[in-house]
Amino acid sequence: MPDGRQLADRVLDAVNAHDLDRLSRCYDRHAVLVTPLGVCEGREQIVGYWESLFKGFTDMAMTVWNRVECADPGFSEWTMTGTHTGSFALPDGVVGASGRRITVRGCGACHAKNDLVVAHRDYFDLLELYYQLGYSLVPD
Repeated sequence: MPDGRQLADRVLDAVNAHDLDRLSRCYDRHAVLVTPLGVCEGREQIVGYWESLFKGFTDMAMTVWNRVECADPGFSEWTMTGTHTGSFALPDGVVGASGRRITVRGCGACHAKNDLVVAHRDYFDLLELYYQLGYSLVPD
């Protein structure tokens, strides 16, 4: 029976494989994913979130550099890298491909119940992502 730690690893492996079917099998149908980009409620919305990232960053990868060895939640610190090659939804609208590379540090926590992720929270600096994509908070 997988715990939060094992499920967090499964999610990260599926993300790095860009495998939406495997991701879908990781989450409970009522799971909730909270990120700086928004809240996804239910497996379908969560899979849609990952699909949007994969379309926006076709070479996206998450490299884990620290795993906390506890059963639940499964907690990981990671670096997400990729090239912005497709449309991508930000909280204030959809942006087209910029061709820019991103490197964003973050961490995530996965809570498990009945062998599935029921709650997943990812934390990263949204301002860092905006800056790397070429956006400024200061009007021209």
